[in-house]
Amino acid sequence: MPKRTKLYLLLVCLMAVQTASAQNWGGGVDDDNLHFGFTFQYLSSEYKILKRSDWQVPFEENGMPASGKLRAVSSKSSPGFGIGFVVNQRLGENADVRFTPTLVFNDRLAYYEFEGLEAPIEKKVQSTMIDFPLGIKIKSDRRNNFRAYIIGGAKYSMDIASKKRSNDASFGAMEKFLKNKKNFLSYEAGFGMDLYFEYFKMSPEIKLSYSLNSVLKNDPSPYSAPIDKLMLRHVTFSLFFE
Repeated sequence: MPKRTKLYLLLVCLMAVQTASAQNWGGGVDDDNLHFGFTFQYLSSEYKILKRSDWQVPFEENGMPASGKLRAVSSKSSPGFGIGFVVNQRLGENADVRFTPTLVFNDRLAYYEFEGLEAPIEKKVQSTMIDFPLGIKIKSDRRNNFRAYIIGGAKYSMDIASKKRSNDASFGAMEKFLKNKKNFLSYEAGFGMDLYFEYFKMSPEIKLSYSLNSVLKNDPSPYSAPIDKLMLRHVTFSLFFE
């Protein structure tokens, strides 16, 4: 057997022995009825666009066509990030209630293709949100310094972005913004794992959220008129430290 292979096998055996004999680290965080922490998040947002039956009809302003015929409306995923806090209430050995208020910075993107224009028009919705997620965390039994879990719940989101980002009263029809509601509800579901270190617990988590209702603000423009419902979905990767 080559020396390098023997070295790899020895390292694997040492890691297995270390894992099997690992202390129950984590600073006793799971034994507290109420504990706190913080989180860093990376997220990707995307619209799901439900169009009206007459979505291709040119937009009219003051009885005159203000845009060409619409050929397509689409959305692409856009990255963002968030920072927040964790408030965790222990319900039992295998269940917790979690409240994780988070400040989120994220742009949302929609694209419109009009006849007569060579390139699509990009409409960017800049948002600075405060999210208030409340969820139930169902955990497996702890195995040394590892647990798996699933989580589900609901989230209330509030946009605190400046009004200047949506003030387009003096703009022409084609320069109008695509506007979103400032407040909306979403449902969430995800999974993750608790990894215990000597003095703290780290939990990587992936979660999907989907708005319960349309986030579109019905403000007359060539960009809102073709849309019946504008649903928002997020995929979020989080690191929790508790």
